Amino acid sequence: MAANGASVEGVRRANLGAILRLAHHEGPLSRAALTQATGLNRSTVGGLVSTLAAHGLVVERDPDPTRRVGRPSPIVAPADGVVAIAANPEVDALEVGAVALGGRVRLRVREDLDHVMTPDEAADRIGRIVEAWRADELRGARVVGAGLAVPGLVRAADGVVRLAPHLGWADVDVARALEARTSLASRAGNDASVGAIAERLFGAAQGHDDVVYLNGGASGIGGGAIVQGMSIGGSSGYAGEWGQSRPSITDERDRRAPGGVLEDEVRRERLLQAAGAAPGDDQALAARILASPQAAPEIARQRRILAATLANAANALNPSIIVLGGFLAALREADDAGFDEAVRAQLLPAAAEGLEIRPAALGRDRLLIGAAELVFERLAEDPLAG
Repeated sequence: MAANGASVEGVRRANLGAILRLAHHEGPLSRAALTQATGLNRSTVGGLVSTLAAHGLVVERDPDPTRRVGRPSPIVAPADGVVAIAANPEVDALEVGAVALGGRVRLRVREDLDHVMTPDEAADRIGRIVEAWRADELRGARVVGAGLAVPGLVRAADGVVRLAPHLGWADVDVARALEARTSLASRAGNDASVGAIAERLFGAAQGHDDVVYLNGGASGIGGGAIVQGMSIGGSSGYAGEWGQSRPSITDERDRRAPGGVLEDEVRRERLLQAAGAAPGDDQALAARILASPQAAPEIARQRRILAATLANAANALNPSIIVLGGFLAALREADDAGFDEAVRAQLLPAAAEGLEIRPAALGRDRLLIGAAELVFERLAEDPLAG
């Protein structure tokens, strides 16, 4: 009997998580829409929504007064006061955000750095920012945890950063350091992998179940793959390291780093040097590079190598969409139609049918939203815990 009771409670919590995920990922939905999406009956959905509302996770609103056909159904929306702290430590900056259920970045701060942080320094900096927010802008908010988007290999089993070479981190548990500093349950994930999840849930890849995502930033090139709606991490969580693949170079005159990997050839610093530009955020970087005539040969070289890499990925995984973030989106922007055709020309014809290539839509929000998803997914696994 006890086992049966535990089973019933487990089903109830799973159903609560399903409702919470829908409200979080899909935005405000009517109870009728939730009933249709879950396959549960109306009374069950009503009870689950009431439970989530009682725990402050969703709010109910009156239905649209202009809708006069049929019985009106209350609108269920994620509670904006439920917040996850998200952080992205990089070689030149630390970005920290407060992300609400529903994916809205409520607060953000960027601290530019003249040195590479240690894990303890990163945790301390994040902790000071969170303390200030909780005393002011987040007073009264329910902060449910913290997520870190780390540019490196993060072991899925325990969140240990095995190697973040550009940060100089090896076998460190930065999530535990942050947890000790803030008392917030914390998780770490690879920055590009969480970026892929964010773009699928809220950005350019919405509605796509098979996605290849590559991001280029100060620490090189990372990426993620989503297959049949599931983020692919591999046996230990290290999948998607496109930047460490061998570059496809058909003309040896294009090679700049003999024996190097993709991120040695397709590199932001090379574009900056060619354009005579200083580092900056992705949008400003794209504008400076694309406006620089002297950068044109380097742009063309990197585009050739990147297009071949994407074709290899698409031939292997057959995605319906490829999403490019960071300076990789700027490379495509130089001639998006020409770039897309160069990728398709190297694909099996059947794999090229219907393939879309798009820039990341979330801009500077994508890594913060992705890091927050590490927290919100754990919340959805057991919405009533804590």
